[in-house]
Amino acid sequence: HLLLFLLFLGPFNCFASYSRATELFYSLNEGLPAGVLIGSLARDLRLPTAGAQHPAASQPPLSFTLASRGLGGQYVQLDNRSGELHTSAVEIDREALCMESSEATIIGGEAAVFSSSASSESCLLLLDVLVLPQEYFRLVKVKIAIQDVNDNAPHFPVPHIHLSVPENSPVNTRLAIEHPALDPDVGTNSVQTYRLQENYGVFTLDVEENESGERTPYLIVMGALDRETQEEYVTVIVAEDGGTPPLMGSATLTIGISDINDNCPQFNDSQLNITLYGNSSLGSHVATVCAVDMDLGSNAQITYSYSQKVSQTSRDLFHLDESTGAITLSSKIDGDTPRYHRLIILGNGPGCIPAVITVLVTIIKVMMRPPEVVPRFIANEVEGVVYLKELEPINTPIAFFTIKDPDEKYKVNCYLDGDGPFRLSPYKPYNNEYLLETTKPLDYETQQLYEISVVAWNSEGFHVNKIIKVQILDDNDNSPVFSQQLIELSIEENNVPNAFLTKLHATDADSGERGQVSYFLGPDAPSYFALDKSTGVLTVSTQLDREEKEKYRYTVKAVDSGFPPRESIATVTITVLDKNDNSPRFINKDFSFFVPENFPGFGEIGVISVTDADAGQNGWVALSVLNGSDIFVIDTGKGVLRAKVSLDREQQSSYVLWIEAVDGGDPALSSTAKITILLLDINDNPPLVLFPQSNMSYLLVLPSTLPGSPITEVYAVDKDTGMNAVIAYSIIGRRGPRPESFSIDPKTGNITLEESLMQNDYGLYRLLVKVSDHGYPEPLHSTVMVNLFVNDTVSNESYIESLLRREPDISIEEKQPQISIEPTHKKMEPASCMPTLIALSVISLGSIALVTGMGIYLCLRKEKKHHGADENLEVQIPLNGRINLHMLEKKPVEISNI
Repeated sequence: HLLLFLLFLGPFNCFASYSRATELFYSLNEGLPAGVLIGSLARDLRLPTAGAQHPAASQPPLSFTLASRGLGGQYVQLDNRSGELHTSAVEIDREALCMESSEATIIGGEAAVFSSSASSESCLLLLDVLVLPQEYFRLVKVKIAIQDVNDNAPHFPVPHIHLSVPENSPVNTRLAIEHPALDPDVGTNSVQTYRLQENYGVFTLDVEENESGERTPYLIVMGALDRETQEEYVTVIVAEDGGTPPLMGSATLTIGISDINDNCPQFNDSQLNITLYGNSSLGSHVATVCAVDMDLGSNAQITYSYSQKVSQTSRDLFHLDESTGAITLSSKIDGDTPRYHRLIILGNGPGCIPAVITVLVTIIKVMMRPPEVVPRFIANEVEGVVYLKELEPINTPIAFFTIKDPDEKYKVNCYLDGDGPFRLSPYKPYNNEYLLETTKPLDYETQQLYEISVVAWNSEGFHVNKIIKVQILDDNDNSPVFSQQLIELSIEENNVPNAFLTKLHATDADSGERGQVSYFLGPDAPSYFALDKSTGVLTVSTQLDREEKEKYRYTVKAVDSGFPPRESIATVTITVLDKNDNSPRFINKDFSFFVPENFPGFGEIGVISVTDADAGQNGWVALSVLNGSDIFVIDTGKGVLRAKVSLDREQQSSYVLWIEAVDGGDPALSSTAKITILLLDINDNPPLVLFPQSNMSYLLVLPSTLPGSPITEVYAVDKDTGMNAVIAYSIIGRRGPRPESFSIDPKTGNITLEESLMQNDYGLYRLLVKVSDHGYPEPLHSTVMVNLFVNDTVSNESYIESLLRREPDISIEEKQPQISIEPTHKKMEPASCMPTLIALSVISLGSIALVTGMGIYLCLRKEKKHHGADENLEVQIPLNGRINLHMLEKKPVEISNI
């Protein structure tokens, strides 16, 4: 009972499963990239998505799975959650997947690709998709129709198509063209039309389509054809599909016109007149008739025959070769032989009326026999042809000739007829014996074949000719000859490897192997040149550099294949042409020039040397200043650097220039160099007194000041450097109650009190201080007036100012200051500038260190002054009319002991 229940239930289960199967159909173009959406199974099956489900529902999410990963599954990507079907990275090629077949082809598993039996254009990709979970379970049959795109051009299976057309083909004759064009595409994308590029006015094309849709081109004859006028037509047949844009393919179409028997034999002449001597020997050639038929092959075969009108006597006397048309004497002529013969000869062609020619033969009867010429060859002779080597010496014997009279009653003489270096002379002491020999050297290259005749005649005037052919055999007596003994070539440098230079050509007048020429490089040729032995092509295997070597000269040989071989030599000269492959090159990348300041404008600072390895225009170099062109200029041709204006070291001590060198090539190449110009100091600035600032200022000095105490200082600077900036201070003039009470330090300019001040020493002291540098050749100096008022207080400023306004009566002391820095100066020799420049350079470097030290010193002193401003021991009252003296504090500052 259980078994019967299962058997009864089974079919209904199958039916239920089938009822839940669904089929979806999509369309897709071939060749699409990955990620193109094909369709959404969830949407198209109207399945509830995750967003459409009730929030309270706890149903599991939908799942989509390919039932089998067959070959078809590799072309699609199925999203397991959304059910979206996309193209995969594997591109779909309809022509590769779907062969035109009426049956389905299973590719693998449950996925298949097939062409529908209803239409050869259908190409389907079948997929089985399972939808889970159990509540939504179903098997979905997905069919994807692969649509064709025009991605294949028509092509002919063979590149050359041959078609034969009879020349008598009538107009509108149709001939199918074998091997029509193929196009894997289908529908309108397949082959639609054919055309001829050149129809010659006698051909056209038509296309017929059979029941299966195949299109076959037909050649249609549109005009009369004549093989004898043109036996072949060559054109191009073009096949074009119906795509947008259309694609085309082509092949060469050769139309051969086959011959038909539309021409008959024809003779050029209608009659020949022949004279024949009665003593002619059997087999003597009488005449040859020749007819012409314009057809080909069997249609042009001609046979010759006698007409029925020719008598049997003539037929027996003269033999006619039916193939060649040659007429020969076949019977001996005697006294009964008729004197005149009329030979009517027919030229017969297949299916043609015979052509007719008449040969009239007149026989001259001779009552005596002609002389006989009997040759006996000494040289090599084969079938009447004598073979002689061209190097045979003069007087080489060829043959003996014996001259006979058969009747032995007539005198017979002979002579040689024909051109050539030959001689026929009697051979004594024998009678009627003659020797044929050479008279000059033979030259195969001048003439290879001679045809001469030994002519014998008797006293009755009968002649007999014996024709002899002399064939000259070639020897290796000629060397190869170059078309040029000096081969001048040129090539640009930086050539590509194995560059072609030239093709050598040498000829050899000899024949056969003796005239075959081979080419070789001479021993002086560099290894990177190659010469093809057979063709004579000369190449260079490496890049040539003109700057390395500009000229090449070597020999080449041409050798023949004779034994022993002969050779000739030619000379090859190669000039390497320049290319702009070298940038201008400075001798130094950095140039340094030392120039004294105040150097005159447009004076020569220095010469910038630059070279360019290239030649001609490529090696021409132009110099220019990239920066500082408003001050400096450079001579393009000579490279001389000049300054447009005089240079002042105190304004700028050095200049850094960049000089560019540009050559004349196209495109131009360039390079740059750095130029450093250092200005050497000259003593052109006197010391500048910074303190005191005025000759009208004064300082209050208390009488209680102790000896040795500093009172004030004179401070000056010099814009020059080195010894030109070393400053010395000295008092050159004094005025006051006891002027010797004050002294100045020659180095620092500090003024100190030398002796104690007494009651009588009160009053105004005026010290004329000379500030001098140590410049060469003449030191420069400045002067300043230092005013000191010795008193307990300043009670009457107007009185002091009136004293200061008076012109001081000070005698100048010519005493030079004594300082420890005593530069020694030597007189400059006008003829020796180099030691001076070296010394100035050393001084400049030292001056930099000195200026740096002085700067540090000044900073320290200024800082010290500002720090002790409240405890200053001196006060300066500048007497300038523009300064309000009442704004100054009237109370003098006492100077205490330090």
